[in-house]
Amino acid sequence: MPPLAPVISSSVVPAGRQRARATEGRSLPLARPEPLPSVPDDVVYGIGRIDASGRIADRAVISALGWRGGDRLTLTADAGVITARRDPGGMVTLPGRAYIAIPAPLRRRCGLRPADRVLLAAVSGHDTLAVYSLAVVDQAIRAHGSFPHAQGAQP
Repeated sequence: MPPLAPVISSSVVPAGRQRARATEGRSLPLARPEPLPSVPDDVVYGIGRIDASGRIADRAVISALGWRGGDRLTLTADAGVITARRDPGGMVTLPGRAYIAIPAPLRRRCGLRPADRVLLAAVSGHDTLAVYSLAVVDQAIRAHGSFPHAQGAQP
């Protein structure tokens, strides 16, 4: 049976194509990304959802702090971030279950509503839990430049 296409000997192939074939096996030099920093050992992150009563539950995050039911907490709020610290003179008592209840005035100050998702960051070295609205997280990501050409980002 005759071949389906004519066979072209290498002496007929133009020189430019021969060079291209010879370099096909070489890889191009690539820029090396800077090494990523690792998450510190004393920080545990989680994502939570605020319920209608202002409660946010994340057993892993709260357990990482070693907090127990009955511990007293001081909560503060500023610019979309709520911070909870264990404090014997605190006004909020941690319930027996692994959740934290954020009072309505603090939720309003941070623009948080029921069903909003939040980033939780437990820093055991400081005995602190930070609750970040996703608006604050979004601002941080955009400031880092991770969304090129997105609305509000610099081209």
